[in-house]
Amino acid sequence: MKKVLVIVSILAAAAACGGGSVSGGGATSSNGGASLSQPVSGGGQGSKAAGQPSGTTGGTTTLPGDTVPALSGPPVIRQAQLSMTVGNGLFDSKLTQVRTLVESEGGYIAGTDAQANPATSSENSQIRTGVISFMVPAAHFDDTIDQLSKVGKVQSEHITGTDVGAQYVDLRARLANAEAQHAAMLALLTKAQNINDIIAVQNQIGQITAQIEQLKGQIKYLDDNTSYSNVSVTIAETGAPAQAASSDNWGFATALSGAAHNFVTTIDYFVSGLGAIGPFLVLAGIGFLVWRRRRTPQPKHA
Repeated sequence: MKKVLVIVSILAAAAACGGGSVSGGGATSSNGGASLSQPVSGGGQGSKAAGQPSGTTGGTTTLPGDTVPALSGPPVIRQAQLSMTVGNGLFDSKLTQVRTLVESEGGYIAGTDAQANPATSSENSQIRTGVISFMVPAAHFDDTIDQLSKVGKVQSEHITGTDVGAQYVDLRARLANAEAQHAAMLALLTKAQNINDIIAVQNQIGQITAQIEQLKGQIKYLDDNTSYSNVSVTIAETGAPAQAASSDNWGFATALSGAAHNFVTTIDYFVSGLGAIGPFLVLAGIGFLVWRRRRTPQPKHA
């Protein structure tokens, strides 16, 4: 009993502090998971069908044309945000053009949000704006950005890239260590002699299993985000072109317009001031009449 508990304690301590160790080679999951011995690439693990989110299992067969192209170099999570303007009334056609581009690049639409805003010109009652977000294979990221620049006039472009190579190596090492501990605990479970030993070993197995699943989830997240890149495009229609002002070479019409504006402004100020002091003038007039009436001598009666 004591010997089993000592071994369980040692394995528990190794599970707590062994996650930071780096393993020189990859390891294969002992519970039938995907092999992690291959270095990460832009294509991720397994093949992904075009137009569908990543994450298909290694056993799924895909057509050669649907395979996500692999990237050379370190794994990088790339994202892009673009803002562009299109001609008035062309919003729907340009949005369709972007969707067609995404499908041709082997990506898929993540979401769209479009609305109509009031226009500044009476000739156009509404201006269409919207945002479309989509995922494209990382190998097609640069080509997609180049094609998007032809859809409309790009107003702003923001591209970011995050190298996750070190994080990926650390997760692989921690997963390999956890799976080795899991296998050791399973072997120890077969040697347990009483209920207390079995319960203690099973508790440790449950904790290590949860750790393994968490690490696999983090690795899958990196696989998905390095295989596919996120792009968000904001499309807005331009307003109606402003009408050209009539030419006034001598400035006479401009002077008359300015004089009329100043005249109306002066009248407006006068009327506003009169409205403000009007009640005081009325009270002053009433007071003056009362004072005059009292000062007027009254006729004497015989």
